[in-house]
Amino acid sequence: MPVETAAVGKTWTGEPFAVDADRIRSYASAVGEGNPVHHDADAAREQGFRDLVAPPMFAVVYKFPAMAIAAIDPELKMNLMALVHGGQEFEWREPVCAGDRITTHVECKEIYERDGKGFYVFETNSRNDSGELTARGLWTNIVRGV
Repeated sequence: MPVETAAVGKTWTGEPFAVDADRIRSYASAVGEGNPVHHDADAAREQGFRDLVAPPMFAVVYKFPAMAIAAIDPELKMNLMALVHGGQEFEWREPVCAGDRITTHVECKEIYERDGKGFYVFETNSRNDSGELTARGLWTNIVRGV
């Protein structure tokens, strides 16, 4: 059965994600990021940041809830039990700091089939409450056995 492509161009918006200092510290510790700007607000401000700054890959933390909304949309007909992560790319812009609220918009950019697998490509754009782009992401999910 071929993959359904009607959802190409469809968009979803996640709830605003409140970034807090404890979550930044926990994430930085979990990934072994020892730079003081991720653990000490004074050190971050001394380096020109508004507050404690999140490591770049923290983008996954605030983007994932919006991606999850897209992934479970019945219109996509993605079999989540057969889904594997195909890849992701990020372009970072405005640093994310403690106290920010980040809203992520997701768009289904492409759906195609190759070698019995469905490829679902999504673009995410996340912005802080000032409307500044914090990160753009390109996500590829692969569904086996379509």
